[in-house]
Amino acid sequence: MPDEPAPSETILILGGTREAAELAKELVESRPAARVIISLAGRTREPAPLAGEVRSGGFGGIDGLVSYLRENRVTRLIDATHPFARQISANAVEAAQMAGVPLEIRTRMPWAKQQGDEWIEVDTLEDARNAIPPRARVLLALGSQHIGVFASRDDVHFVVRMIDPPETKLELPDHALVLGRPGDTSAIEAMLLIAHSITHILCRNSGGKAAYAKIEAARELGLPVIMVGRSDQGAQ
Repeated sequence: MPDEPAPSETILILGGTREAAELAKELVESRPAARVIISLAGRTREPAPLAGEVRSGGFGGIDGLVSYLRENRVTRLIDATHPFARQISANAVEAAQMAGVPLEIRTRMPWAKQQGDEWIEVDTLEDARNAIPPRARVLLALGSQHIGVFASRDDVHFVVRMIDPPETKLELPDHALVLGRPGDTSAIEAMLLIAHSITHILCRNSGGKAAYAKIEAARELGLPVIMVGRSDQGAQ
């Protein structure tokens, strides 16, 4: 059999967001001669199906990413990671420069406070923990790697939503675990909030459409949101 023709270009998308998935689909459809690779951090055990080639796991720092770019002859690098995934974004800037690969950064715009929103805006996860009033019932909408910050709040009931079951027991003294992805509509999110008698939502200002329904639901129900801004350098 004849050898397959070399791709016209090789595009590496640093993903893990809905926007990255949509971009991969768009590029696969619009550039059939290109090789499109989407890279995931590997934190979700069964990610949704994605267009193009999928790789999972870290690169091994800047040097590892440089090696991957060179070995795969990447001609275009796109950073479409989560806005708080600062380490991989910083690595992408350095690696792209070292490998001589053009870098395109697609960062979600943060959510803007709307009329009716009651936000308690803080800079760090530690500030968010301290802002929770005693006896609150909090929907904790954070990645599992950030849960430990709240272990000292034994006067708060946390409802923790995760896509996958935790590999180890959560450190929170008083909590309920909800498995699944965020609801697509404010009505679905409102049902969760009401069912668990939630008094506060705690999340980071990640922006984007995928997780905004809970913000809309909080607005409709008059619930305060403890919002960690993007100056939180500790939230990688």
